[in-house]
Amino acid sequence: MSKLTEKTEIQEAVAQNDATDLDLPNLEDKSTIWTTTRLELWAFYVFYIGNNGLSGFNFGPSQFQNLLFLAGYDPSQPPFTAPCGADTDCVLPYLGRIRDVNSIVLLTNGMSFALQAFVLLTIGAWADYGRWRPNITIVFTIVAVAVSFAWLGVKDPSKWQAGVALYILGLIAYQCALTFWTAAFPGLARDLPEIKQSFADVVDGKKLLEDHEQMESLERNRISNVSFAVCSAGEIIILAIMVGILKGVKSDESVENNTKAFSILIAFSGGVWLLCALPWFFLEKRRPGLSLPPGMSLLTIGFKQTYVAFRECVRLKQTFLYLIFYFLMGDVLNTTVTVVGTLQNSVVSYSTLQLTLLLIVGIVTQGLGIYLFWLVQKRFQISTKAMLCFNVFWILILTIWGLIGVHTDKFGFKHSDHDQRGVSASSDVLVLCFVLGGWQDVCLHRTTCFVGNHHCFRK
Repeated sequence: MSKLTEKTEIQEAVAQNDATDLDLPNLEDKSTIWTTTRLELWAFYVFYIGNNGLSGFNFGPSQFQNLLFLAGYDPSQPPFTAPCGADTDCVLPYLGRIRDVNSIVLLTNGMSFALQAFVLLTIGAWADYGRWRPNITIVFTIVAVAVSFAWLGVKDPSKWQAGVALYILGLIAYQCALTFWTAAFPGLARDLPEIKQSFADVVDGKKLLEDHEQMESLERNRISNVSFAVCSAGEIIILAIMVGILKGVKSDESVENNTKAFSILIAFSGGVWLLCALPWFFLEKRRPGLSLPPGMSLLTIGFKQTYVAFRECVRLKQTFLYLIFYFLMGDVLNTTVTVVGTLQNSVVSYSTLQLTLLLIVGIVTQGLGIYLFWLVQKRFQISTKAMLCFNVFWILILTIWGLIGVHTDKFGFKHSDHDQRGVSASSDVLVLCFVLGGWQDVCLHRTTCFVGNHHCFRK
C-alpha cells in the first residue's frame, strides 16, 4: 500500500468517525479538543499514591484476621472457654458452621470478589460510554475513604462481625476505584502533545500508522510504569510515617495497643488517599466516552457487551484464548497473594510493626523491578506481549516455590526469625522479588515477592 493510499484511507476513516478499527482518538476526533497537560498527568500519578491499597488491601484484611483470631477459641476446648494461641487451632461460627479463622478470611475474600464481579459487570462498561467514569471514580474513592475511617470504631474483637462488612466493602471500593482510575490512562496517553503530533503526521502521510501505534503503545506503558513508580515512592514515605505512628501509640506493648494501631493505620491511609485524590478530581478533563448503541442504556450495556463477547468467542479464537489465560493467571496471582498475606499475618502474630516493615522492603524491591523493566523495554523496544510472557514464567516459579514449601521446610515462608537458612537464601530470593516487580510493567498490576524467609506482598 502506498503512503498516498494509506493517507487517503486514514482521512476517510477520520471523516467517517471510524475510531474503533484504527484506534483513532474517537467519534468526535477528540485529539483536536483535549490535550493532556503535565499537571493533569501528575495529578493522575499522585492519585495512585493514595489508592495504594494499604487500607483496603493490606491493613484492612490484616485487622479483620486479627479480630477473628482474638474473638476465636481453641476447638479442642469447650466453645469460647480457651482463647486461640500460637500453637492451637482457632475457630469461630460463620455462615452456619464452625470454621477456622483463616478459612473465614478466604471465604469472605471470595464473597468480596463475587460481588466485585457483579458490580463491574453492571457498571464496568460505564468507563467506555458516556461521561460517568470520573464521577464513578470519585464515588468509590469517597466510599473507600469512609470505610477507612469507619475502622476506628472497630477496635474490639467483639465487633468482628462489623469487620466482615468493612472488609468486603473496603475491598470492593478499592478495586472499583482502581479500575475506573486505570481506565483514564489510555486517553491521557492518546492526548499527549507528542502523540497528537504523531497522529497528525500519519494523516499527512509523513509517518506510517504502524510507527504511530508503536509510539502510542510505548507511551501508554510509560504512563503506567511511571504511575507505579511514583506510587511506590510515595507509599514508602507513607509507611515510614506509619512506623513513627506505631512507635507513638506503642503498638508493641500490648495486644490492645496493636489492635488499635491497625485501625489508626487504616484511617491514616484513608486520609492520605483523600488528599492525594483531590487534585485528580479537579484537574481531570471530562473526556466524553463512546455513544451508547441504539436501544441500549447504561444499565444494560454491560450485560450486552458480555453477551457479544461470548458470541464472538468462536470467531475470535485467539482473543478467547487470551481472555481465558488472563483470567486464570489473574486468579492464580490473586489467590497466591491472599494466601500469602493470610499466612504471613499468622506467622508474625499480627504485629503491625513487622507487617509495616515487610511492606517497606517489598515496595522498595517492587519499585526497583518496575524501573528496570521499563528501562529494558524502552531500550530494546520489547512488546507488551513479550514482557507479559516473561513475567508469567516468574509467577509460575513463585507458585511452584509455594507448592514445594507445603511439603518441606526448606522452601517457602516458615519462620518469622532470621535464621541462618533465611540469611543464606536471601540473595537468591531478593533477585526473584526484583524480577517479579516487572509484573507491574504489564497488565495485572499485582506483585508478590519473597525476602529471605519473609514474604512481602503487594496488590
